[in-house]
Amino acid sequence: MNKSHTVALLAKRVFFCFMLLLPLCKLLNGNLVFAEGQTKFAQDFFDVAEPITLKDPLAVILGAIDNDGAFVFTYADAVKFAGHSCPAVAGAYKSTQLALKALYGKETPVRGNISVTIMGGVDENVNGPISQIVSMITGAAAENGFKGFGPAGKYGRYNLMSFAPEQKTDTKATCTLLFQRRDTGKTVEITYDPALAHADERMEKLMPLALSGKATDEQARLFGNLMQERVKTILFQPPEGTFIIREKQ
Repeated sequence: MNKSHTVALLAKRVFFCFMLLLPLCKLLNGNLVFAEGQTKFAQDFFDVAEPITLKDPLAVILGAIDNDGAFVFTYADAVKFAGHSCPAVAGAYKSTQLALKALYGKETPVRGNISVTIMGGVDENVNGPISQIVSMITGAAAENGFKGFGPAGKYGRYNLMSFAPEQKTDTKATCTLLFQRRDTGKTVEITYDPALAHADERMEKLMPLALSGKATDEQARLFGNLMQERVKTILFQPPEGTFIIREKQ
């Protein structure tokens, strides 16, 4: 092997090693590299909001996770499920998180062991979209959910999400939800009122422009950023009274 061939071979090896280490170098320098197909959000706080961790016996039985494993839901998961981020999506996520803490304390909540009742009808206010986020996290489904195994419906999830159209709700609040543990019967009620997390006054003028498609690129970007600043407040620093939790007897 001549000297020039040896140098060329060495150069190829150095280049190959460099390409392998490049993603790590970028990550360490704060330039996050996104894998192909991975969502790149416009907001960096979606993955920073406190996650929600639950055990899921059905997932263990069917081999999706190990016996000591758990599902971890992030706000980014809620955003992907809803297709957007807004006060309703944030409120559904945070309400579920707070309710599970109240029901389980230091225990890890058990997915499929929680039933949820939403005050008012499915088409009242934003009850429908909120129920979808709650269902995604808790596993509580309506009549279209998994019916379980065998005549007893073991591990079933259907009919754990319901609506109570006959129940009066606080007209000022966005939603009122009842979360109940199926094993102990412990129940908590949570009322969510995003009005306390005041919207930037500029949004009132920007919203019709953004929704009609008449906003400039700068106006549309500002509207989106102001919307997400409000969402951020709801998730991280909700004003007192935004979420009211009561234990029910």
